[in-house]
Amino acid sequence: MTTQAPAYASPADVAAYGPYGPGRTDRPGPLYPFQGRITADGSSGHPAEPGRYHLYASFTCPWAQRAVIVRDLAGLRDVVSVSYVDDDRDGRGWAFRERRGPDPVNGFTLLSEAYDATEPGYPGHISVPVLWDRRTSRIVSNDFARIPFDLGTAFAEWATTDLYPPDLRDEIESLDEEIARDLAQGVRQVAGAATQEEYERRRAAVAAALDRYDARLAGRRYLFGERLTESDVQLWVFLVRYDLLHNPLARITRRPLTSYPHLWAYARDLYRIPAFRETTDFAALRLTAGPAHPGDGPVRIAVEPHQADWDEAHGREALAGRSTGALSAPGK
Repeated sequence: MTTQAPAYASPADVAAYGPYGPGRTDRPGPLYPFQGRITADGSSGHPAEPGRYHLYASFTCPWAQRAVIVRDLAGLRDVVSVSYVDDDRDGRGWAFRERRGPDPVNGFTLLSEAYDATEPGYPGHISVPVLWDRRTSRIVSNDFARIPFDLGTAFAEWATTDLYPPDLRDEIESLDEEIARDLAQGVRQVAGAATQEEYERRRAAVAAALDRYDARLAGRRYLFGERLTESDVQLWVFLVRYDLLHNPLARITRRPLTSYPHLWAYARDLYRIPAFRETTDFAALRLTAGPAHPGDGPVRIAVEPHQADWDEAHGREALAGRSTGALSAPGK
């Protein structure tokens, strides 16, 4: 019996295919047009069912990592499958290559094939995460903001951990919006600042947000005290990229994450949990090009990538305890 070889895309080739973005991300209309939802009762047309859905993710994308961490923390590894696209892109978009493995569901070589299968001739942004329905062979959603919520709530029947407890749900959504605005969007605004005044103002705002979260975590183990929630995931995927990618890219501050005592210990504490550690590949988080900002814009500070010791002891055990087996640290 012969086994068919996995299908892979050819290596990323910007010279041949151009860079990713032009003609895809600059089109009119929504960037994330597939807005389907998974619901426990199936009222959305996509009922929560074990084995039905597949998550296409990337080690480089914070929003994709957020979705996979939520899946893993919730205890859904055997309920919703996941696979990874390659780290590198050209004008064809995300692709499946040997480094991250093949597409185990459809045998696609390019993620654009999933988009075309859902909307023939789809011309827009090829993004991750993507939630795929095996039964209908279509994309349910590429709405990165809502996929983690559906994974964390609709599959409650099979979940072992609730990252969106009902009594905190409104506060979690509000804090998620704040983290996205002040940190994720803030980095892009610093990188794109066109004047010295704008650059100084925006980088000061990001630095102030980091100080604020550092202070919030001074006397509590997680953002909402003893309870690990999705907001911790939202903040962590930013923190793990800060020293290697965000700060050297946008040139925000000379202070590395290690200089924020509570944030840095908090980040290492979460890194001990398998869902965070096993979805992180530091090689995929490195700056691969020059800082992404106008060359004739403001004078920017010099910031070099900083590789810290994420296995250093965090010392936060006294702040709270973890009793859920799914959150236990690796044996080391």
